[in-house]
Parts: sequence; C-alpha cells; structure tokens
Amino acid sequence: MIDFAPTDEQRQILDSVDRFAARHLPPDEQQRRDAAHDPPYHLLPVMADMGLLALPFPARYGGLDGDWRTVALVQERLGYRAWMAGSLMNRALGFGGMSLMTYGTEQQRERLIPEIIAGRALFALALTEPEAGSDAAAIATRAERTATGWRLTGRKTWCSDADRADFLVVVARSARGAERREGLSMFLVPRDTAGLHMTELPKVGNNCLPSFDIGLDGVEVGAEALMGEEGAGFRHLGQTLRYSRSGLSAAAVGAAQRAVDLALAYAKEREQFGRPIGRFQVIGHRLADMQMRVDQARMSHLYLAWLIATDRDAGRHAAQAKVIATECLQFVTDHGMQILASAGYAAESEMQRLWRDARLYSFGEGSNEIQRTLIARAMGL
Repeated sequence: MIDFAPTDEQRQILDSVDRFAARHLPPDEQQRRDAAHDPPYHLLPVMADMGLLALPFPARYGGLDGDWRTVALVQERLGYRAWMAGSLMNRALGFGGMSLMTYGTEQQRERLIPEIIAGRALFALALTEPEAGSDAAAIATRAERTATGWRLTGRKTWCSDADRADFLVVVARSARGAERREGLSMFLVPRDTAGLHMTELPKVGNNCLPSFDIGLDGVEVGAEALMGEEGAGFRHLGQTLRYSRSGLSAAAVGAAQRAVDLALAYAKEREQFGRPIGRFQVIGHRLADMQMRVDQARMSHLYLAWLIATDRDAGRHAAQAKVIATECLQFVTDHGMQILASAGYAAESEMQRLWRDARLYSFGEGSNEIQRTLIARAMGL
C-alpha cells in the first residue's frame, strides 16, 4: 500500500516553503509582479539556499539524495502559495537538472548540476516550432556536423525564459532524410551564442513566464553540446517531459486548491437574500465538485511522483496526471470566477490571475488531445 502522507521531514520542508512565500511572494507582491510582467528570477538563489533545488540530485554533485515525492510536494505547495515560484523551480529542475541526470554526459553533470543546485543556472526548452507544436516529430530545425561540433539552423517559438536562461535545450534534426521520430538530437546552447535572435511574444496570462520566438541562424556549438545519444532526441524528450509534467501537475494542483479556497472563503462571507451564498445548494454543490476534482488530481500527481521515485514506468501516468491536473485547474478557476462574479473579474482579484494563467496548460507542454492519444496507445489501441 502506498502512503501519500508527508513525513515529518517533508512537513518541515513544506513549512519552510510557506515562510518563503509569505516573505518573498505574498499575494500583493504576486499581483504587482503580474501587472509589471516582472518574473522573480532573483528567488532562484533563495530557493537554492533553502536546499529546494538540491532535493533530487545525488550527494556527489552537492545534492541531498532526495526523493522525487518530496519535490512533488514542494511543487504543489509552491503552486498554492506562489504559483510563479513553482513554475520557476520546475523549469530549473525539469528542463535542466533532471534532463542532465537522465541522459546528459558525466562532464555536463559535473559542470552544470552544482550550478543548478546553487541557483545559478536556468534552462529553457526550445522545442516548439511554427509547424511543430504537439507534433514534436515534425521538427524541422537542422543540426549539421562541423569540424568542431554542430551548426544549428531553424526557428523555435513559445520558448519560455529564453532571454534569461543560461542555456537553451534545443531539439533539432541531426540526420538528413530521417523521418518523424528518427534523427532528432538535443543540444545545450549557451544563451549568448552568436546567431541566436529572440523576439518576445505578448500573451494573455502567465505574465511572469515570458515567451520568445527564436531564430537560430547558423548557431555554432562544440561537440560537447550534444546531450545524450545522437538521434535519440525523441526518446530523451519523453524522459525530460516525465519530470516537467510531474512538476507542472503538482503546481497546477496547488494552484487549483488555492482557487477553491478563495471561492470557499468568498462564499462564506458574501451574503445575498439574507444569508451567505455558500448556503445555497447551487453554490455548495459547485464548490463540492471543485474540491473533488482537486482531490482526484492530487492523487494522480502523487502517484506519478511515486512511480518516478521508485524508478517505474511513468509514461502513461505522466500524460494522465498532466491532463487531469491542468483540466482540474481550468475547471476550478472557471467556476471560481463564476462564484466571485464581478469581485473575481476585478483587476486586483487573485482569482482572475489564476483563471488567465490556467488557460495555457491544457495545450502547453503537449496538448491534452495529444496526451489522450499517448494514453490510448499505452492501452494498446
């Protein structure tokens, strides 16, 4: 039987996360940063000092030999207390650290993982292209061998944190004539490499997650930039997304619980027709449905974290957790807006920010339609 209850040590870590959020990202500060489009990159070293970025890494690199379940619990708590910080942690660990641990070279690990643990390295995944979104196998960006390494040419889009990341994890086609999943490779490209051109893309929400269109105009990198096996990029990408989808699912559950709690508090305080609106059955049932969806999503993301921590096959469950958590977040923020009504629609409302941010994730990191296809294939269909 799997015990999902936090240990005493995990509770202490979560308490420290609460104190971190209260000090550095209280609700009014999150509102200010959202309005100013001001990501809290400065908090990466703070999270590093707390040991949060060291949790999943072996001691030989300076890590804490932690359990991935602890990472998932931290991500959920950050999603609840400070959504933008949870997203930042996920990008540091998922696209960078765990990618290196899974298929990076030992030289890359020794050089970069201590930097991640210290909060000095941020990674951005350069995957999506104008004609290749959820269909990653359609990637057209080329990687050609040179005398000293590789030359990358193509275009990426919707690449988050590209202007502040230390490295772009670029997925490119390294074999001519290779079809679909064959011939894709992954490369670590320093952000300041000549030939990289970036243009920021305006968005509806997630204002502290800036996204960019990127041109790679003959970008030259050394042979050491190759991550993992040449031509195995599609498989490596699946391993990367297992971790990033776990982090996303956990943070989405935390944010969803926050939305439920905001709506519940309002329903207890707001009076109509002489009584709190929560005492009307239509509102009470709506809140009950919201909480049930959150509890179901929580079980899914915790089970995924357990599979990862115990080194079991997690491909199907990563897709499931991503679908369940992101659709839960979308559901509860939509209903939360309905319960708060004009109070939720006000610019200063925390609910409207969660509502705007939530809409991205049912198609970001692989659309939920593609996730359902992956789940069906795993079922033998």
